[in-house]
Amino acid sequence: MTSGDAYRSAREACALADLSDRAVLAATGPKRQPFLHGMLSNDLAALTPGRGCLSSLMDARGHLLCFFRVLMTPDALLLEMPADRLDFVTRTLEHYRVAAPVRFAARPLAILGLLGPQAPDALRAAGLSDVPTDREAHATATVAGHVVRVARAGDLPADGYVLYAPPEAGAAVRAALGVPALDRATLDVLRIEDGRAWYGPDVTDEHLLFETGLVGEYHVPKGCYVGQEVVARLEARGGNVNKQLRGLTLAEPAAAGATVRAEGQDVGRVTTAGVSPRLGPIAMAYVHRRAFEPGTAVEVDGRPATVAALPFPRA
Repeated sequence: MTSGDAYRSAREACALADLSDRAVLAATGPKRQPFLHGMLSNDLAALTPGRGCLSSLMDARGHLLCFFRVLMTPDALLLEMPADRLDFVTRTLEHYRVAAPVRFAARPLAILGLLGPQAPDALRAAGLSDVPTDREAHATATVAGHVVRVARAGDLPADGYVLYAPPEAGAAVRAALGVPALDRATLDVLRIEDGRAWYGPDVTDEHLLFETGLVGEYHVPKGCYVGQEVVARLEARGGNVNKQLRGLTLAEPAAAGATVRAEGQDVGRVTTAGVSPRLGPIAMAYVHRRAFEPGTAVEVDGRPATVAALPFPRA
């Protein structure tokens, strides 16, 4: 399958992405919900089994330490995150836990992303009778003889779902779904088009939540949590920051790390780039406020580019 075929499958039918670079940390114990509610930026106190949310962990200066999908089950809160942040997050939560009766343990899982408008049909055909529709709502089903948790995934492009399967069941679940595989380059193009910034390639501990453009998804106004004072101060000032994540339309393909320049000065850096079958070369980049208005002409690696709002308009 060509990248163009994979793109069309995700936009017009459905396709399956390998998310093996993600991991899940399970929080258990009687105080898991109030403890994590006081640590993360979203309203975990309101969660009930079968519900979830996106959330973030910050330091005291408001710098982002990780993004999560948080799913509540009857016996645990499941924190999905980039696999390379698992040890750091575990150590950080253990540090703040002190004597609270909360325990943390990695849960080995095969993690898959099912993208596209026909994803619900593929899930029903595989055995899930009640497909979640609300973001981060989740349910379980038996697929190819294995119990699989399926969540409506707000951080995935193309109206995606995330699937958690036992590690030994990944191949069987893929076969049962029977949909084309999606390569990472095409997944990145879909993310750029839909403005789906991920922790790691697009967001790091150098960034504030307001710089990512994802405040409404990874934060709700609530009481104290680590970094809350910084977020509240920026909210009071209208969310004004020195740089923000923007889209770029490019004259030529670029690469992550490429410099964005305007009027002879460096004004930003590309985080993720690709070539869209619909839009041509595109990218996401942090751009300084003097050049981040949509329509601003800039240069990337010396070639013309134009700043765009995220997400890009759908066809």
